[in-house]
Amino acid sequence: MIYEEFIRFNQVVDSNNPFCNHYYLDSGESFYIEPVFYTQLKGFKERHTERDYQRIIDRMIEVVKKNKKVVFVGNFDNPQTEVEGYIFLEITDITDPLQIFVEDKSRGSDYGD
Repeated sequence: MIYEEFIRFNQVVDSNNPFCNHYYLDSGESFYIEPVFYTQLKGFKERHTERDYQRIIDRMIEVVKKNKKVVFVGNFDNPQTEVEGYIFLEITDITDPLQIFVEDKSRGSDYGD
């Protein structure tokens, strides 16, 4: 799958993780983006300004440069990507420090009380 925000990076197919996009920066750092993470990322794009969205993308790349090997996961407790030596981060690990939030207004049903 083509993720337009990351097209400038070298994409490599990982046969052990075929459902996740795997990228390398020119300086050698490596990162994966799971489909659920990307869906969540696109949700931020729909709800925030282009400037805030670009801040999220920039922060992702900063984190990759700092940590060298990163997997951006949809759910930390149940990652799709199986790799050794990588750190696993969820969307809120990127957006919360930037103070970019999506308010979850959903709540449980009142039925059954």
